[in-house]
Amino acid sequence: MAQQIGFKCNRGIVRKNNEDACFVIPSKDVYIVADGVGGNNSGELASSTAVEKIASFVKDNDLESCETPEEIFGFFTAAIDIANESIYRQGMENLMNRGMATTVVMAYIYDGSGYITNIGDSRAYIYRDGHLKKVTRDHTYVNELIDKGVITEGEAEHHKQKNVITKALGAEKAAEPDFYKVDLERGDILVLCSDGLYGEVGEEKMTRLMRYSNSMNDLSSKLVDEAIRAGGRDNITVICVRI
Repeated sequence: MAQQIGFKCNRGIVRKNNEDACFVIPSKDVYIVADGVGGNNSGELASSTAVEKIASFVKDNDLESCETPEEIFGFFTAAIDIANESIYRQGMENLMNRGMATTVVMAYIYDGSGYITNIGDSRAYIYRDGHLKKVTRDHTYVNELIDKGVITEGEAEHHKQKNVITKALGAEKAAEPDFYKVDLERGDILVLCSDGLYGEVGEEKMTRLMRYSNSMNDLSSKLVDEAIRAGGRDNITVICVRI
């Protein structure tokens, strides 16, 4: 289904470590982005563990036999559970890793649809016919305030706690991801990214770059470069898949 794939991961300008990780499995049409949190090197360990455990599960199990949305999301729930257990256990066993966790957003493209799984504030977008649409919902404190009518989306942009996430892989004994099924059309671009991208680059600018990019490798590089130009205050990871 995927016609072309591009991806890029960059430490940014400010951070000393890169706590982002990504993994692409073109043969299975599975794509994963993770953004780790935690002191010392724990964020790096959490994100790398997440993508490794999920990728291993995808490679070692029969994803092709899953045909219905329930079966597909059941498959990825099992993958998430294994990754969550591993990160949570490492956090409990080693004091240095206490409190480590990671966001995850991943996509599986199958039979004209995108099956998206997310936990945390890494995002999935669909670009189609000149328009960019956010697929996922951020698991953040400010999003909860928006839902309750306490603040507006505009106020959330400048809120002091806008980066506080309310769900993450490895933070609790059980993970509670969200699932989305989206119809895909030829020419669509599916974008998975960490908050280091959308935190620096507005959707209008992202849309403009997508409009004039034919190569997904070029698009991934342009998006990351734009985030660095805008300040590069966080690690930046993006996967772009043209359908």
